[in-house]
Amino acid sequence: MIARRRALALLVALPLAGRAEPPPAEQARINRLIDAVAAHKELRFIRNGTDYNAEDAAEFMRKKLDNAYYGRNVKTVNDFIEQIATRSSTSGELFMVKLSDGRTIPCSEFLRLELARIEAKH
Repeated sequence: MIARRRALALLVALPLAGRAEPPPAEQARINRLIDAVAAHKELRFIRNGTDYNAEDAAEFMRKKLDNAYYGRNVKTVNDFIEQIATRSSTSGELFMVKLSDGRTIPCSEFLRLELARIEAKH
């Protein structure tokens, strides 16, 4: 019985074993960026051809980062932008952001501009 519990505990822990958390300062930068995304109520985020509001886009980014497989190589906010927040892991399609003026830009461009704006304030 004890051996079974240990085996189960190991199986539960294995998916997390390969994941290294970003350093605290980088995790804070990532969190600020995701929070900033959620605050942009006027924007639409386009993922695999479907529009999402800012809150849904931010929640998706959080979940994708928290996933042990996707988040395992993320050490910096730039890793987060490049590996998590700008491209579909299933289709390879780039995520886009539809701005309030109707223009559509790559999500990577938006996130880098937003990160520069956030960090200029700190």
